[in-house]
Amino acid sequence: MLETSANKSFNSPSPGWCNGPASTIVDFDTPEEEIQAVSQWIAERVSEGIIPNALGVFVRSDTELDKGRAAVSDAGIPFETLDENTETISGRISMSTMRLTKGLEFRAVSVMACGDEVIPLQDRIEAIADESDLEEVYNTERHLLDIYIACA
Repeated sequence: MLETSANKSFNSPSPGWCNGPASTIVDFDTPEEEIQAVSQWIAERVSEGIIPNALGVFVRSDTELDKGRAAVSDAGIPFETLDENTETISGRISMSTMRLTKGLEFRAVSVMACGDEVIPLQDRIEAIADESDLEEVYNTERHLLDIYIACA
């Protein structure tokens, strides 16, 4: 999750080719704690005057969408789950997988549900035949996450 101060966290500077503040990465002990923290983060951003359609909540894959929906629902703000055919909607937070964020811009985002078995995708790890490729998969996935966090 981004931009919160709960549990274990550290700041990650934005790369030079992206605008915006440094990201805050937080490690939660349970999915419920993460859902609560993201819900609170959403409420704080809205209380700061950020309109809902300038907010995005993203997860790695369809498997984690329910966690994102729970966080946005708990915040009490209308949202739209994006798919290949859905565009952002005025007055609604955008919720989707990270893959669908390409080309979209938001004022503030939370990327959630990114635990060890999610990034990299477990299926991708299990498909590796050569152990030497494992480090490359981890590095590639982490680099993609850095890009999503810094530029989404």
